[in-house]
Amino acid sequence: MSRSRLRVEWRASLSLVGTVLRYLSVPLAFPLVVALYYANDVLVFAATIVAVVGVGYGLERLDPDPDLGPREGFLMVGLTWLAVAVVGTMPYLLAGTGTLAEPVNALFESMSGFTTTGATVMGSFDDHSKAILMWRQLTQWLGGMGIVVLAVAILPELSVGGAQLMDAEAPGPGIEKLTPRIAETARVLWLAYVGITALEVVLLYGLHAAPPLVGVESLAPNMTFYNAVAHGLTTMPTGGFSPEADSIAAFSAAVQWLVIPFMVVAGTNFALVWRAVNGSPGRVVRDTEFRAYLGLLGVVTALLAGLLFTGGATGLELGSVVPGDAENSLRQAAFQVVSLVTTTGYATSDFAGWSEASKYLLLFTMFVGGSGGSTGGAVKIIRWVVVVKAIRRELFTTVHPEAVSPVRLAGSVVDERAIRGIFAFTLLYFVLFFVGTVFVVVDASRVDYSINVLEAMSATASTLGNVGPGFGSLGPFGSYEQFSDASKLFMVFLMWVGRLEILPVLVLFTPGYWRS
Repeated sequence: MSRSRLRVEWRASLSLVGTVLRYLSVPLAFPLVVALYYANDVLVFAATIVAVVGVGYGLERLDPDPDLGPREGFLMVGLTWLAVAVVGTMPYLLAGTGTLAEPVNALFESMSGFTTTGATVMGSFDDHSKAILMWRQLTQWLGGMGIVVLAVAILPELSVGGAQLMDAEAPGPGIEKLTPRIAETARVLWLAYVGITALEVVLLYGLHAAPPLVGVESLAPNMTFYNAVAHGLTTMPTGGFSPEADSIAAFSAAVQWLVIPFMVVAGTNFALVWRAVNGSPGRVVRDTEFRAYLGLLGVVTALLAGLLFTGGATGLELGSVVPGDAENSLRQAAFQVVSLVTTTGYATSDFAGWSEASKYLLLFTMFVGGSGGSTGGAVKIIRWVVVVKAIRRELFTTVHPEAVSPVRLAGSVVDERAIRGIFAFTLLYFVLFFVGTVFVVVDASRVDYSINVLEAMSATASTLGNVGPGFGSLGPFGSYEQFSDASKLFMVFLMWVGRLEILPVLVLFTPGYWRS
Protein backbone atom coordinates (compact mmCIF):
# COMPACT_ATOMS: atom_id res chain seq x y z
CA MET A 1 0.00 0.00 0.00
CA SER A 2 1.38 3.40 -0.93
CA ARG A 3 2.71 5.47 1.96
CA SER A 4 1.10 8.55 0.43
CA ARG A 5 -2.42 7.13 0.51
CA LEU A 6 -4.90 9.15 2.54
CA ARG A 7 -5.87 7.01 5.54
CA VAL A 8 -8.79 9.08 6.84
CA GLU A 9 -12.33 8.69 5.51
CA TRP A 10 -13.04 12.39 5.74
CA ARG A 11 -16.41 12.07 4.03
CA ALA A 12 -17.66 9.89 6.89
CA SER A 13 -16.53 12.53 9.39
CA LEU A 14 -18.18 15.36 7.47
CA SER A 15 -21.37 13.34 7.10
CA LEU A 16 -21.67 12.94 10.86
CA VAL A 17 -20.87 16.62 11.36
CA GLY A 18 -23.82 17.29 9.08
CA THR A 19 -26.02 15.08 11.25
CA VAL A 20 -25.07 17.07 14.35
CA LEU A 21 -25.68 20.37 12.57
CA ARG A 22 -29.08 19.25 11.36
CA TYR A 23 -30.14 18.44 14.91
CA LEU A 24 -28.76 21.77 16.12
CA SER A 25 -31.91 23.25 14.62
CA VAL A 26 -33.85 21.83 17.60
CA PRO A 27 -32.24 24.00 20.33
CA LEU A 28 -32.40 26.96 17.92
CA ALA A 29 -36.16 26.81 18.39
CA PHE A 30 -35.72 28.14 21.95
CA PRO A 31 -34.39 31.60 20.99
CA LEU A 32 -36.97 31.59 18.18
CA VAL A 33 -39.70 31.30 20.82
CA VAL A 34 -38.06 34.15 22.76
CA ALA A 35 -37.96 36.20 19.56
CA LEU A 36 -41.66 35.54 18.97
CA TYR A 37 -42.48 36.54 22.57
CA TYR A 38 -40.60 39.83 22.33
CA ALA A 39 -41.51 40.34 18.64
CA ASN A 40 -37.91 40.94 17.61
CA ASP A 41 -35.46 39.07 15.33
CA VAL A 42 -37.99 36.36 14.45
CA LEU A 43 -36.77 36.10 10.84
CA VAL A 44 -33.16 35.94 12.05
CA PHE A 45 -33.72 32.65 13.87
CA ALA A 46 -36.18 31.25 11.31
CA ALA A 47 -33.59 31.79 8.56
CA THR A 48 -30.84 30.30 10.73
CA ILE A 49 -32.86 27.14 11.34
CA VAL A 50 -33.56 26.70 7.62
CA ALA A 51 -29.90 27.25 6.76
CA VAL A 52 -28.63 24.83 9.43
CA VAL A 53 -31.00 22.08 8.31
CA GLY A 54 -29.99 22.63 4.67
CA VAL A 55 -26.23 22.61 5.34
CA GLY A 56 -26.54 19.61 7.65
CA TYR A 57 -28.52 17.63 5.12
CA GLY A 58 -26.05 18.53 2.37
CA LEU A 59 -23.07 17.28 4.42
CA GLU A 60 -24.90 14.08 5.31
CA ARG A 61 -25.19 13.22 1.60
CA LEU A 62 -21.36 13.02 1.34
CA ASP A 63 -21.54 9.56 2.94
CA PRO A 64 -25.05 8.22 3.58
CA ASP A 65 -23.66 5.21 5.50
CA PRO A 66 -20.59 6.51 7.40
CA ASP A 67 -18.15 4.08 9.04
CA LEU A 68 -16.51 5.74 12.03
CA GLY A 69 -12.98 4.63 12.93
CA PRO A 70 -10.58 6.18 15.47
CA ARG A 71 -9.12 8.67 12.98
CA GLU A 72 -12.54 9.67 11.70
CA GLY A 73 -13.65 10.16 15.30
CA PHE A 74 -10.93 12.72 15.99
CA LEU A 75 -11.70 14.55 12.75
CA MET A 76 -15.44 14.50 13.40
CA VAL A 77 -15.06 15.95 16.92
CA GLY A 78 -12.67 18.70 15.85
CA LEU A 79 -14.75 19.70 12.83
CA THR A 80 -18.00 19.58 14.80
CA TRP A 81 -16.78 22.23 17.22
CA LEU A 82 -15.56 24.41 14.37
CA ALA A 83 -18.81 23.93 12.47
CA VAL A 84 -21.12 24.76 15.38
CA ALA A 85 -19.06 27.88 16.10
CA VAL A 86 -19.42 29.01 12.48
CA VAL A 87 -23.16 28.25 12.51
CA GLY A 88 -23.43 30.10 15.81
CA THR A 89 -22.37 33.31 14.07
CA MET A 90 -25.44 33.35 11.84
CA PRO A 91 -27.91 34.98 14.28
CA TYR A 92 -25.33 37.65 15.14
CA LEU A 93 -24.57 38.42 11.49
CA LEU A 94 -28.20 38.31 10.34
CA ALA A 95 -29.27 40.60 13.17
CA GLY A 96 -26.50 42.99 12.09
CA THR A 97 -26.39 45.03 15.29
CA GLY A 98 -23.55 46.20 17.50
CA THR A 99 -19.99 44.89 17.39
CA LEU A 100 -21.20 41.37 16.57
CA ALA A 101 -22.21 42.47 13.08
CA GLU A 102 -18.54 42.02 12.04
CA PRO A 103 -17.68 38.42 10.98
CA VAL A 104 -14.51 38.06 13.08
CA ASN A 105 -16.27 39.41 16.16
CA ALA A 106 -19.24 37.13 15.56
CA LEU A 107 -16.93 34.10 15.27
CA PHE A 108 -15.07 35.10 18.43
CA GLU A 109 -18.33 35.44 20.38
CA SER A 110 -19.73 32.19 19.02
CA MET A 111 -16.58 30.17 19.72
CA SER A 112 -16.37 31.76 23.17
CA GLY A 113 -19.95 30.67 23.76
CA PHE A 114 -19.75 27.06 22.59
CA THR A 115 -16.38 26.47 24.28
CA THR A 116 -17.81 28.07 27.48
CA THR A 117 -14.95 30.56 27.56
CA GLY A 118 -17.02 33.64 28.35
CA ALA A 119 -14.64 36.17 26.77
CA THR A 120 -16.67 38.74 24.88
CA VAL A 121 -16.30 41.37 22.17
CA MET A 122 -19.70 42.90 22.81
CA GLY A 123 -19.92 46.65 23.17
CA SER A 124 -23.29 47.83 24.43
CA PHE A 125 -25.64 45.04 25.52
CA ASP A 126 -28.56 47.32 24.68
CA ASP A 127 -27.72 46.96 20.98
CA HIS A 128 -29.01 43.39 20.97
CA SER A 129 -32.46 41.87 21.32
CA LYS A 130 -33.53 39.53 24.13
CA ALA A 131 -33.53 36.66 21.64
CA ILE A 132 -29.93 37.30 20.50
CA LEU A 133 -28.77 37.52 24.11
CA MET A 134 -30.59 34.28 24.95
CA TRP A 135 -28.96 32.53 21.98
CA ARG A 136 -25.63 33.73 23.36
CA GLN A 137 -26.49 32.11 26.71
CA LEU A 138 -27.73 28.91 25.07
CA THR A 139 -24.50 28.39 23.13
CA GLN A 140 -22.67 27.99 26.44
CA TRP A 141 -25.21 25.57 27.85
CA LEU A 142 -24.95 23.38 24.74
CA GLY A 143 -21.16 23.48 24.82
CA GLY A 144 -20.86 22.75 28.54
CA MET A 145 -21.57 19.05 28.76
CA GLY A 146 -20.58 18.78 25.11
CA ILE A 147 -22.13 18.88 21.67
CA VAL A 148 -20.81 15.44 20.81
CA VAL A 149 -21.76 13.92 24.18
CA LEU A 150 -25.30 15.14 23.53
CA ALA A 151 -25.19 13.70 20.02
CA VAL A 152 -24.01 10.33 21.34
CA ALA A 153 -26.92 10.37 23.78
CA ILE A 154 -29.63 10.93 21.18
CA LEU A 155 -28.32 9.93 17.75
CA PRO A 156 -28.15 6.22 16.92
CA GLU A 157 -25.65 7.01 14.13
CA LEU A 158 -23.03 7.87 16.77
CA SER A 159 -23.67 5.14 19.32
CA VAL A 160 -21.21 2.66 17.78
CA GLY A 161 -18.24 5.00 18.06
CA GLY A 162 -19.60 6.84 21.08
CA ALA A 163 -16.85 5.83 23.51
CA GLN A 164 -14.02 7.15 21.34
CA LEU A 165 -15.97 10.30 20.51
CA MET A 166 -16.54 11.04 24.18
CA ASP A 167 -12.87 10.35 24.93
CA ALA A 168 -11.89 12.87 22.24
CA GLU A 169 -14.33 15.52 23.45
CA ALA A 170 -14.65 14.94 27.20
CA PRO A 171 -13.21 17.71 29.38
CA GLY A 172 -10.50 15.89 31.34
CA PRO A 173 -8.44 12.68 31.15
CA GLY A 174 -11.62 10.69 30.46
CA ILE A 175 -15.27 10.20 31.35
CA GLU A 176 -16.18 7.42 33.76
CA LYS A 177 -18.50 4.83 32.25
CA LEU A 178 -21.59 4.88 34.47
CA THR A 179 -23.64 2.28 32.59
CA PRO A 180 -22.86 -0.72 30.36
CA ARG A 181 -23.76 1.26 27.23
CA ILE A 182 -21.89 4.47 26.37
CA ALA A 183 -25.02 6.11 24.89
CA GLU A 184 -26.83 5.51 28.16
CA THR A 185 -23.90 7.03 30.07
CA ALA A 186 -24.16 10.12 27.88
CA ARG A 187 -27.88 10.35 28.63
CA VAL A 188 -27.22 9.99 32.37
CA LEU A 189 -24.67 12.84 32.28
CA TRP A 190 -27.04 15.10 30.36
CA LEU A 191 -29.91 14.23 32.70
CA ALA A 192 -27.85 15.33 35.70
CA TYR A 193 -26.82 18.47 33.79
CA VAL A 194 -30.41 19.38 32.88
CA GLY A 195 -31.68 18.66 36.39
CA ILE A 196 -29.12 20.84 38.17
CA THR A 197 -29.64 23.63 35.63
CA ALA A 198 -33.41 23.55 36.23
CA LEU A 199 -32.88 23.58 40.01
CA GLU A 200 -30.73 26.69 39.78
CA VAL A 201 -33.26 28.48 37.58
CA VAL A 202 -36.04 27.72 40.09
CA LEU A 203 -33.97 28.91 43.07
CA LEU A 204 -32.77 32.07 41.33
CA TYR A 205 -36.27 33.07 40.34
CA GLY A 206 -37.49 32.01 43.78
CA LEU A 207 -35.31 34.71 45.35
CA HIS A 208 -37.11 37.24 43.18
CA ALA A 209 -40.63 35.89 43.62
CA ALA A 210 -40.50 34.89 47.30
CA PRO A 211 -42.65 36.90 49.75
CA PRO A 212 -40.71 40.00 50.83
CA LEU A 213 -39.02 40.14 54.21
CA VAL A 214 -39.67 42.87 56.73
CA GLY A 215 -38.21 46.06 55.31
CA VAL A 216 -36.99 44.29 52.15
CA GLU A 217 -39.02 44.33 48.93
CA SER A 218 -37.20 41.36 47.37
CA LEU A 219 -34.05 39.33 47.90
CA ALA A 220 -33.34 39.67 44.19
CA PRO A 221 -35.33 42.57 42.70
CA ASN A 222 -33.88 42.32 39.17
CA MET A 223 -33.62 38.53 38.95
CA THR A 224 -36.53 38.23 36.55
CA PHE A 225 -37.53 34.89 35.03
CA TYR A 226 -35.58 35.82 31.88
CA ASN A 227 -32.45 36.52 33.94
CA ALA A 228 -32.93 33.36 36.00
CA VAL A 229 -33.05 31.21 32.85
CA ALA A 230 -30.18 33.12 31.25
CA HIS A 231 -27.86 32.62 34.23
CA GLY A 232 -28.96 29.03 34.79
CA LEU A 233 -27.86 28.32 31.23
CA THR A 234 -24.35 29.70 31.83
CA THR A 235 -23.53 28.64 35.40
CA MET A 236 -23.62 24.87 34.95
CA PRO A 237 -21.46 24.92 31.78
CA THR A 238 -18.99 27.18 33.66
CA GLY A 239 -19.54 29.68 30.87
CA GLY A 240 -19.90 33.09 32.45
CA PHE A 241 -21.90 34.93 29.80
CA SER A 242 -24.54 37.23 31.25
CA PRO A 243 -27.13 39.46 29.60
CA GLU A 244 -26.11 42.07 32.20
CA ALA A 245 -23.04 44.22 31.46
CA ASP A 246 -22.04 44.02 35.15
CA SER A 247 -22.28 40.22 35.29
CA ILE A 248 -23.39 38.93 38.73
CA ALA A 249 -22.42 42.27 40.30
CA ALA A 250 -25.75 43.49 38.89
CA PHE A 251 -27.57 41.32 41.44
CA SER A 252 -27.96 41.16 45.19
CA ALA A 253 -25.68 39.44 47.70
CA ALA A 254 -28.29 36.67 48.05
CA VAL A 255 -27.97 35.84 44.33
CA GLN A 256 -24.19 35.87 44.58
CA TRP A 257 -24.18 33.45 47.51
CA LEU A 258 -26.62 31.17 45.67
CA VAL A 259 -24.53 31.02 42.51
CA ILE A 260 -21.33 29.99 44.36
CA PRO A 261 -22.37 26.39 45.26
CA PHE A 262 -23.71 25.83 41.75
CA MET A 263 -20.32 26.86 40.31
CA VAL A 264 -18.65 24.44 42.74
CA VAL A 265 -20.95 21.63 41.54
CA ALA A 266 -20.27 22.57 37.91
CA GLY A 267 -16.55 22.17 38.56
CA THR A 268 -17.06 18.71 40.12
CA ASN A 269 -16.83 15.46 38.16
CA PHE A 270 -20.41 14.86 36.97
CA ALA A 271 -19.99 11.11 37.32
CA LEU A 272 -19.22 11.71 41.00
CA VAL A 273 -22.26 13.99 41.34
CA TRP A 274 -24.48 11.34 39.74
CA ARG A 275 -23.23 8.62 42.08
CA ALA A 276 -23.72 10.88 45.11
CA VAL A 277 -27.32 11.60 44.10
CA ASN A 278 -27.94 7.91 43.51
CA GLY A 279 -27.03 6.67 46.96
CA SER A 280 -23.22 6.69 47.12
CA PRO A 281 -22.35 9.98 48.89
CA GLY A 282 -19.40 8.28 50.57
CA ARG A 283 -17.57 8.19 47.24
CA VAL A 284 -17.54 11.99 47.18
CA VAL A 285 -15.81 12.19 50.56
CA ARG A 286 -13.24 9.53 49.63
CA ASP A 287 -12.46 10.94 46.17
CA THR A 288 -8.88 12.26 46.08
CA GLU A 289 -9.55 14.78 43.33
CA PHE A 290 -12.65 16.19 45.04
CA ARG A 291 -10.80 16.65 48.35
CA ALA A 292 -7.96 18.44 46.55
CA TYR A 293 -10.50 20.59 44.69
CA LEU A 294 -12.29 21.74 47.84
CA GLY A 295 -9.01 22.17 49.71
CA LEU A 296 -7.56 24.45 47.06
CA LEU A 297 -10.77 26.51 46.86
CA GLY A 298 -10.71 26.92 50.65
CA VAL A 299 -7.04 27.92 50.93
CA VAL A 300 -7.05 30.45 48.07
CA THR A 301 -10.39 31.90 49.22
CA ALA A 302 -9.00 32.38 52.75
CA LEU A 303 -5.89 34.13 51.40
CA LEU A 304 -7.85 36.48 49.17
CA ALA A 305 -10.51 37.16 51.83
CA GLY A 306 -7.77 38.17 54.25
CA LEU A 307 -6.32 40.57 51.68
CA LEU A 308 -9.75 42.03 50.92
CA PHE A 309 -10.64 42.44 54.60
CA THR A 310 -7.42 44.32 55.35
CA GLY A 311 -7.53 46.32 52.12
CA GLY A 312 -4.39 44.62 50.81
CA ALA A 313 -6.04 43.26 47.68
CA THR A 314 -7.65 46.43 46.44
CA GLY A 315 -6.23 49.07 44.16
CA LEU A 316 -7.74 52.33 42.98
CA GLU A 317 -10.96 50.74 41.73
CA LEU A 318 -12.60 48.93 44.62
CA GLY A 319 -15.73 47.92 42.74
CA SER A 320 -18.04 46.20 45.20
CA VAL A 321 -15.31 45.44 47.78
CA VAL A 322 -15.72 46.91 51.28
CA PRO A 323 -12.49 46.52 53.32
CA GLY A 324 -13.22 45.71 56.95
CA ASP A 325 -16.56 44.05 56.16
CA ALA A 326 -16.16 40.33 56.93
CA GLU A 327 -19.21 39.13 54.99
CA ASN A 328 -18.36 41.23 51.96
CA SER A 329 -14.72 40.15 51.98
CA LEU A 330 -15.61 36.46 52.25
CA ARG A 331 -18.31 36.69 49.56
CA GLN A 332 -16.14 38.60 47.09
CA ALA A 333 -13.16 36.30 47.64
CA ALA A 334 -15.17 33.08 47.47
CA PHE A 335 -17.05 34.18 44.36
CA GLN A 336 -14.01 35.32 42.39
CA VAL A 337 -11.87 32.31 43.38
CA VAL A 338 -14.59 29.73 42.64
CA SER A 339 -15.48 31.49 39.39
CA LEU A 340 -11.90 31.48 38.09
CA VAL A 341 -10.86 28.04 39.37
CA THR A 342 -13.91 26.46 37.74
CA THR A 343 -13.33 28.72 34.68
CA THR A 344 -16.86 30.11 34.93
CA GLY A 345 -15.81 33.73 34.50
CA TYR A 346 -18.65 35.45 36.37
CA ALA A 347 -17.66 38.38 38.57
CA THR A 348 -19.10 40.38 41.45
CA SER A 349 -16.36 43.00 41.40
CA ASP A 350 -14.01 44.51 38.84
CA PHE A 351 -10.89 42.68 40.02
CA ALA A 352 -9.01 44.20 37.08
CA GLY A 353 -8.60 47.24 39.34
CA TRP A 354 -7.26 45.32 42.32
CA SER A 355 -3.63 45.32 43.48
CA GLU A 356 -0.88 43.50 41.60
CA ALA A 357 -0.55 40.89 44.36
CA SER A 358 -4.23 39.96 44.18
CA LYS A 359 -4.17 39.84 40.39
CA TYR A 360 -1.24 37.43 40.33
CA LEU A 361 -3.08 35.27 42.87
CA LEU A 362 -6.11 35.25 40.57
CA LEU A 363 -3.86 34.55 37.56
CA PHE A 364 -2.71 31.40 39.36
CA THR A 365 -6.32 30.23 39.70
CA MET A 366 -6.78 30.47 35.91
CA PHE A 367 -4.45 27.48 35.45
CA VAL A 368 -6.10 25.18 37.98
CA GLY A 369 -9.39 24.21 36.36
CA GLY A 370 -12.24 22.09 37.63
CA SER A 371 -12.32 18.32 38.03
CA GLY A 372 -11.91 15.86 35.18
CA GLY A 373 -15.34 15.04 33.79
CA SER A 374 -16.70 18.45 34.78
CA THR A 375 -17.58 21.36 32.53
CA GLY A 376 -14.54 23.34 33.73
CA GLY A 377 -11.55 24.16 31.55
CA ALA A 378 -7.80 24.77 32.12
CA VAL A 379 -5.42 21.99 33.21
CA LYS A 380 -7.82 20.23 35.65
CA ILE A 381 -7.39 19.25 39.30
CA ILE A 382 -6.87 15.56 38.53
CA ARG A 383 -3.81 16.32 36.41
CA TRP A 384 -2.30 18.53 39.09
CA VAL A 385 -2.87 15.78 41.67
CA VAL A 386 -1.06 13.24 39.49
CA VAL A 387 1.77 15.69 38.72
CA VAL A 388 2.33 16.40 42.44
CA LYS A 389 2.25 12.69 43.32
CA ALA A 390 4.64 11.85 40.47
CA ILE A 391 7.08 14.56 41.56
CA ARG A 392 6.95 13.28 45.14
CA ARG A 393 7.61 9.78 43.79
CA GLU A 394 10.66 11.03 41.86
CA LEU A 395 12.05 12.77 44.92
CA PHE A 396 11.58 9.59 46.97
CA THR A 397 13.18 7.29 44.38
CA THR A 398 16.12 9.69 44.03
CA VAL A 399 16.99 8.92 47.64
CA HIS A 400 15.83 5.28 47.45
CA PRO A 401 16.71 4.15 43.90
CA GLU A 402 15.79 0.50 44.57
CA ALA A 403 12.29 1.31 45.81
CA VAL A 404 9.19 0.52 43.77
CA SER A 405 6.75 3.37 44.34
CA PRO A 406 3.75 3.48 42.00
CA VAL A 407 1.53 6.54 41.85
CA ARG A 408 -1.88 5.76 43.34
CA LEU A 409 -5.29 7.42 43.17
CA ALA A 410 -8.01 6.18 45.53
CA GLY A 411 -5.93 3.06 46.16
CA SER A 412 -5.55 2.20 42.47
CA VAL A 413 -2.22 2.35 40.64
CA VAL A 414 -2.07 4.98 37.89
CA ASP A 415 -0.74 3.55 34.63
CA GLU A 416 2.69 4.94 33.71
CA ARG A 417 1.46 5.75 30.19
CA ALA A 418 -1.27 7.88 31.72
CA ILE A 419 1.31 9.71 33.84
CA ARG A 420 3.45 10.40 30.77
CA GLY A 421 0.37 11.62 28.93
CA ILE A 422 -0.51 14.01 31.76
CA PHE A 423 3.03 15.43 31.84
CA ALA A 424 2.96 15.81 28.05
CA PHE A 425 -0.38 17.59 28.15
CA THR A 426 0.70 19.94 30.96
CA LEU A 427 3.96 20.81 29.19
CA LEU A 428 2.15 21.41 25.91
CA TYR A 429 -0.43 23.55 27.69
CA PHE A 430 2.26 25.87 29.07
CA VAL A 431 4.13 25.95 25.75
CA LEU A 432 0.94 27.16 24.07
CA PHE A 433 0.43 29.65 26.89
CA PHE A 434 3.89 31.20 26.49
CA VAL A 435 3.76 31.18 22.67
CA GLY A 436 0.29 32.73 22.82
CA THR A 437 1.43 35.46 25.20
CA VAL A 438 4.32 36.39 22.90
CA PHE A 439 1.97 36.44 19.89
CA VAL A 440 -0.52 38.73 21.66
CA VAL A 441 2.21 41.16 22.78
CA VAL A 442 3.87 41.28 19.34
CA ASP A 443 0.58 41.70 17.47
CA ALA A 444 -0.59 44.40 19.89
CA SER A 445 2.66 46.25 19.23
CA ARG A 446 2.09 45.90 15.47
CA VAL A 447 -1.27 47.68 15.67
CA ASP A 448 -0.14 50.19 18.35
CA TYR A 449 -2.41 48.72 21.02
CA SER A 450 -0.94 49.25 24.47
CA ILE A 451 -0.96 46.09 26.58
CA ASN A 452 1.32 45.03 29.44
CA VAL A 453 2.66 41.53 29.98
CA LEU A 454 0.20 40.66 32.77
CA GLU A 455 -2.74 41.61 30.56
CA ALA A 456 -1.34 39.58 27.65
CA MET A 457 -0.76 36.59 29.94
CA SER A 458 -4.32 36.84 31.24
CA ALA A 459 -5.73 37.06 27.69
CA THR A 460 -3.91 33.88 26.66
CA ALA A 461 -4.63 32.00 29.89
CA SER A 462 -8.30 32.95 29.72
CA THR A 463 -8.85 31.88 26.13
CA LEU A 464 -6.72 28.71 26.25
CA GLY A 465 -8.22 27.71 29.60
CA ASN A 466 -11.76 28.78 28.63
CA VAL A 467 -11.83 31.14 31.62
CA GLY A 468 -13.14 34.37 30.08
CA PRO A 469 -12.11 37.60 31.79
CA GLY A 470 -8.57 38.90 32.13
CA PHE A 471 -6.97 42.00 33.54
CA GLY A 472 -6.86 45.63 32.45
CA SER A 473 -9.37 46.37 29.69
CA LEU A 474 -10.06 42.61 29.51
CA GLY A 475 -11.49 42.62 33.04
CA PRO A 476 -14.83 41.04 33.97
CA PHE A 477 -16.70 44.16 32.86
CA GLY A 478 -14.43 44.76 29.87
CA SER A 479 -14.12 43.42 26.33
CA TYR A 480 -11.68 41.82 23.88
CA GLU A 481 -13.04 43.97 21.05
CA GLN A 482 -9.97 46.23 20.95
CA PHE A 483 -7.65 43.42 19.75
CA SER A 484 -6.79 43.13 16.07
CA ASP A 485 -8.55 40.58 13.89
CA ALA A 486 -5.35 38.51 13.83
CA SER A 487 -5.25 38.29 17.63
CA LYS A 488 -8.97 37.50 17.82
CA LEU A 489 -8.62 34.67 15.30
CA PHE A 490 -5.63 33.32 17.21
CA MET A 491 -7.70 33.40 20.40
CA VAL A 492 -10.50 31.57 18.58
CA PHE A 493 -7.92 28.86 17.85
CA LEU A 494 -6.84 28.81 21.51
CA MET A 495 -10.46 28.46 22.68
CA TRP A 496 -11.00 25.61 20.22
CA VAL A 497 -7.92 23.61 21.20
CA GLY A 498 -8.41 24.40 24.90
CA ARG A 499 -11.97 23.06 24.95
CA LEU A 500 -10.91 19.84 23.23
CA GLU A 501 -7.92 19.25 25.52
CA ILE A 502 -5.31 20.28 22.89
CA LEU A 503 -4.13 16.86 21.65
CA PRO A 504 -7.29 15.78 19.74
CA VAL A 505 -7.00 19.01 17.72
CA LEU A 506 -3.23 19.23 17.23
CA VAL A 507 -3.08 15.62 16.04
CA LEU A 508 -5.12 16.72 13.01
CA PHE A 509 -2.19 18.90 11.94
CA THR A 510 0.34 16.03 11.87
CA PRO A 511 1.16 14.28 8.55
CA GLY A 512 1.19 10.90 10.30
CA TYR A 513 -2.48 11.24 11.23
CA TRP A 514 -3.48 11.55 7.58
CA ARG A 515 -1.12 9.12 5.86
CA SER A 516 0.87 6.79 8.14
